[in-house]
Amino acid sequence: MTTDDEARAAFAAFVRAESAAATRFAYLLTGDRHHAEDLVQVALARVAVRWERIDDPAAYLRRVLYTQAASWWRWRRARPPESLTDAPPDGAAGRAEDAELRLVLRQALARLTVRQRAVLMLRYYEDRTETETAVLLGCAVGTVKSQTRHALARLRSLAPELAELVGRPVPEVTR
Repeated sequence: MTTDDEARAAFAAFVRAESAAATRFAYLLTGDRHHAEDLVQVALARVAVRWERIDDPAAYLRRVLYTQAASWWRWRRARPPESLTDAPPDGAAGRAEDAELRLVLRQALARLTVRQRAVLMLRYYEDRTETETAVLLGCAVGTVKSQTRHALARLRSLAPELAELVGRPVPEVTR
């Protein structure tokens, strides 16, 4: 097997291993399943181009997802707002109150900045440390701390009804 074949095989294995997690992360950043899938394709293409020079492909993939989502968010800001009352993603079955809470959480997350969403998703959804989150986002640990604090405060003000989630299991957002 040649070096090119080995690199292709390694990249194909990486794509199989990381695609589902990257798509979930992109969905949580964008709030739109189709846009998340497109974002992952763009990010994987960028990883493929630099495959042999990247030390940590998973971290690089998340960084590209974040920067591309931020670029899309800046472009979208100039357009009129879209309706946030889309149907929940396929398979989002559950009790009616859980569905309502998922919708409230989704709408509140959509009103955060991309960086705030990324920090919350990395810290609480992917259970990353502050240091890992800072490395993935290319910022200081203090920035992660302050963005987390600001994002949680904004969520509390946007959706005070989410406070009742304390002590209850959090409903799935992405399924």
